[in-house]
Amino acid sequence: MFRGVIKVGALLAITFLFLACSPRLDWRSVQSPQERYTALFPGKPDKLDRRIPYLDQEFLQVLEAVKIDDDIYSISTIQLPAMQGALLSKLLMQLQANLIDRAKASGGDVAVEDVFYKTAEKQRLPTKDYFLDLKTNGKSQQLMRVRWINRVAPNGDTWIYQISVLHTNAGTANAKTFFTQEEYENFFSDFSPE
Repeated sequence: MFRGVIKVGALLAITFLFLACSPRLDWRSVQSPQERYTALFPGKPDKLDRRIPYLDQEFLQVLEAVKIDDDIYSISTIQLPAMQGALLSKLLMQLQANLIDRAKASGGDVAVEDVFYKTAEKQRLPTKDYFLDLKTNGKSQQLMRVRWINRVAPNGDTWIYQISVLHTNAGTANAKTFFTQEEYENFFSDFSPE
């Protein structure tokens, strides 16, 4: 019987060591030269692209995302050709309104905070973070933190970036408080567009 207890104890110790050596978040730097950014993802992201319609035309949207437990970390990019730069403010307003209106329509809350992001050249530039509480039947179901950044490339093209984390199974957490945890802050603070 004593041998059985030792075997079980050894098996438990090996299991705990294995779990300690394989963290839930496997942070890795992802360079996306085609989309002109570098980011830190908590796992290997999948990449997909699609065409999104806007005012009788289509734009390519590229999405890199990874799902870790109840969280989806994602970065989407849209490239506006130089001759379409005038559409930037309207397209950006539509992207923001889609999410903000969805949160408000669900009875949820939206909080906005002034923040900074850093470029590949180490410049600190201002932007805003949006903290969304999406509800179903009056209860928080999903929380989201999202940041939009736009940058003009040397050739005059404009790049729109949407950096976000969607947390499902939220319970009663407050979005702004929830997303100040280090694992989420790393994702946002280590995104650098060119």
